[in-house]
Amino acid sequence: MMLKVENLSFSYGKIQAIRDVSFTLEKGTIMSIVGANGAGKSSLMKCIAGLLKPARGTISYHGTRLEPAPYKVVEQGICLVPEGRWIFPNLTVEENLLLGGYTNRHRETSVKRAYEMFPRLDERKKQRAGTMSGGEQQMLAIARGLMSNPQVILLDEPSLGLAPLIVNDIMSIIQNINREGISVLLVEQNARKALSIAHQACVLEQGRIVKSGTGAELAADESIVASYLGKSGRK
Repeated sequence: MMLKVENLSFSYGKIQAIRDVSFTLEKGTIMSIVGANGAGKSSLMKCIAGLLKPARGTISYHGTRLEPAPYKVVEQGICLVPEGRWIFPNLTVEENLLLGGYTNRHRETSVKRAYEMFPRLDERKKQRAGTMSGGEQQMLAIARGLMSNPQVILLDEPSLGLAPLIVNDIMSIIQNINREGISVLLVEQNARKALSIAHQACVLEQGRIVKSGTGAELAADESIVASYLGKSGRK
């Protein structure tokens, strides 16, 4: 196993966001976590990334317990691409990438690799990031995350606010990243798309995992279809 979460719980004051969550992300796989707004998906990702300190439970990576410190998590090879992208809008594309690689001794090589993976960013490398389209900004956010050379990338709602055709592009990019050997933990409200590319998946509901299986199994589950896979694929 690569990343293991055991009996994880987290609360905002009296509001419990995550309740005894356990799962394992295996090496070289895509795992999708789907659920409605407020299910606790982003809180879970922030706990793994070290941005929030769990009340209970453990997060281990290659058998070693992770400390709740973001810089240490990044140094271990885990990177979070947060919901809402959080790029630096007044900096150029290339400046954003270089900042993403601040722990990387081979930043120039990694920038070249980012441009090979995202040719559109190469075309706009001197452009201010805030002037790009939403899809281009999401590509930049993912590319910036890859600048730390992670073994695991945590993607929080990468399709949020994007047009359907751009969502397809983003999902293809995620699959390409995985083919390079990077494990992916994908949190998505767009359940249909998330399950279609997932090797493993689970449903988070009110802070608890209520179902798990392969992406194909959950996509075929009638209760999941009724709750999360309506005509639009969003709920």
